[in-house]
Amino acid sequence: MSKNLKLGIFGFGVVGQGLYHVLEETKGIKAEILKICVKNKHKKRTLPMRYFTYSKEDILNNPEVDVVLELIDDPVAAYEIVKAALKSGKAVVTANKKMVADHMTELFELQRKYNVPLLYEGSCCASIPIIRNLEEYYDNDLLSAVEGIFNGSTNYILTKVFSEQKTFDEALLEAQELGYAESDPSLDVEGYDAKYKLCIILTHAFGLFVNPEEVINYGIQHISAFDIKIARERGYKIKLVAKSRKIENKVVAMVIPQFVSQKSQLYKVEREFNGVIVEGAFSEHQFFMGKGAGGYPTGSAVLSDISALTYKYKYEYKKTKQDSGLQLSTDIVIKIYLRFDHSVSIDRSLFDQILEEYKALENQYIIGEINFTKLVESNLLTNNNVSVILLEHEEED
Repeated sequence: MSKNLKLGIFGFGVVGQGLYHVLEETKGIKAEILKICVKNKHKKRTLPMRYFTYSKEDILNNPEVDVVLELIDDPVAAYEIVKAALKSGKAVVTANKKMVADHMTELFELQRKYNVPLLYEGSCCASIPIIRNLEEYYDNDLLSAVEGIFNGSTNYILTKVFSEQKTFDEALLEAQELGYAESDPSLDVEGYDAKYKLCIILTHAFGLFVNPEEVINYGIQHISAFDIKIARERGYKIKLVAKSRKIENKVVAMVIPQFVSQKSQLYKVEREFNGVIVEGAFSEHQFFMGKGAGGYPTGSAVLSDISALTYKYKYEYKKTKQDSGLQLSTDIVIKIYLRFDHSVSIDRSLFDQILEEYKALENQYIIGEINFTKLVESNLLTNNNVSVILLEHEEED
């Protein structure tokens, strides 16, 4: 039997307000908001002031509150809130991907120790229910890969650059004005946001607890007009892709720009949408697409978690119970486009095979196969005068 839940919310920004509106319009969920904890005492609110408090204790120490919703930006403060709520026996819903990724092991243990659920569907790909699918639909499937476009902000920027010939800066400004990108866009543009989501997905897809620092993220900030020209000439788009693939007893994971051909389902994922491809031994190849940025898409994911809690749902972390001995690795041969200027000296012996070279006054590039470990150790990924874009091997297109 479902339960009428009493909610305490931390934060009332884009996601919090989005949640409030979808909760108001969804009459089937038995849940009501008791209190909303905010910081700014002078900010004008869209709800009556009886809803608001400035003390976290009014939620954490309130015996009437069943579920704590953590919807703030600060991952450090968020972790303290979530930890305190779990210790007090309250269920928790969060959308804070950095906080969950940074503390996945501790959060897993807290749930077990205090026998309370923590749900965070809204932390990964907003409106796409990827975590629930990995937990329930693919719980016993032998997954070989999960990859896709996990960040709506960068996808919006790249869409505008390719479809409307806007400059990177113009597209970024537009994304910020629409609320898809933050005033400090580095978390999105440099691939950190997508990496945090990928780390969470690694736990539910493969049973791996991974420190985000172990996963390489390489963003879109180095993509130039020349790179875009090359992509157009070859019928590609450039997408920022989060990738994870199981190869025997290892899992390779990375976030990196990729040339995407029309054969790929990611080719048509545009604007603020996300797309996720799941490959399994039994389910084979499946594709999910949905809005990946904005208050309503994330609010709908949070709402889905609240609905699940009315039926006492919790993650079982089934893949962590399958003692597979999997380890994170960078040992994989990848095919890349490496563009550089005359200030950069490239050690061609790094490549297993060079397939194509181009030299001109301003730009040079190499297309070739290289072990990802060698690429990481070469420091090319930290050079501002270099652009690296992944190409899929033809048989994997």
